[in-house]
Amino acid sequence: MDIFVTTGVFAMVFIGALVLLTTRGGESDQKQNLLRRMARPDDDLDIDITRKARPRDQAQWLAVLSRLNLFRRLEENMWQAGIYMRLSEMLLIIVLMFLGGLFLGQAFWHDTLFALAAGAGLATLPVVYIRFRRLRRMHAFVQQLPFALDLMKSSLEAGHSLNRGLQVVVQEFGDPLGSEFRTVLEQTRIGLPLPRALEDMLKRVPDDDLRLLVVAIKVQNDVGSSLASIVGRLAEIVRTRQRLRLQIRALTAQSRMGGTIVGLLPVIVLGAFSLVQPSYASTLFTDPTGLKILKAAIILDVLAFATIRRLVKVKY
Repeated sequence: MDIFVTTGVFAMVFIGALVLLTTRGGESDQKQNLLRRMARPDDDLDIDITRKARPRDQAQWLAVLSRLNLFRRLEENMWQAGIYMRLSEMLLIIVLMFLGGLFLGQAFWHDTLFALAAGAGLATLPVVYIRFRRLRRMHAFVQQLPFALDLMKSSLEAGHSLNRGLQVVVQEFGDPLGSEFRTVLEQTRIGLPLPRALEDMLKRVPDDDLRLLVVAIKVQNDVGSSLASIVGRLAEIVRTRQRLRLQIRALTAQSRMGGTIVGLLPVIVLGAFSLVQPSYASTLFTDPTGLKILKAAIILDVLAFATIRRLVKVKY
């Protein structure tokens, strides 16, 4: 137990010092860093502000870790969830949650495997929260998109330019659609081409319906056509896709709920026996053989739950 406490205190102090060092700077510097991180250019273009400035924004160790797909995906999911904080701060929260679960697991069960499982469980809570925020934000964006397309079509038919139509959308819609299009307009004001700004928005909001809009604007920008009619047709397509998506979720609701219940059934049964007849389940937590059986049951149940979720997931 002493080695866990010592390691935890050392890790918290060390990581806290790193975060304090990497987050120093004035308010103007933080805003500039935010704009640089939101406009993430590709490697094949001449504009390369973010990639060259990133090692100066954060510590060198974080710049190395950011090249890994895992940390890159975590940062992208944070942007998509609307959580505008540094990757180092989120990593600090995850590590502290892991250490807290490690201490709690060691204090309650006095077993290394259970302590590691409790630490891993608490460490995944920030990731689950990011995923929940991301899904909710994507859903809200998709719900607002057809109405924004109708408004954009009306603005284009009235003789306004595309940028003016986007400004009207920003004025009429709130977060998340209004804030994302506001970022697009801010990027165009600093000299970024509109198709490129829309591609950056597509990275922050990876939705198939929005991808149709980006492709339509790029094609219209290259070959020229009536963008108002394209946007109007696109609004009808988006509404049809949303209606089909809701129908698929309604038809697969029973199988998805059944898979969730089957996956959670062992946990529910164990909890019921622990409340009704504690002597039946106490052996699993006190006897060495019972602990081994419980560990194997947890691993098998997690694998079964993941398998069931994958089987009932419908890709369309």
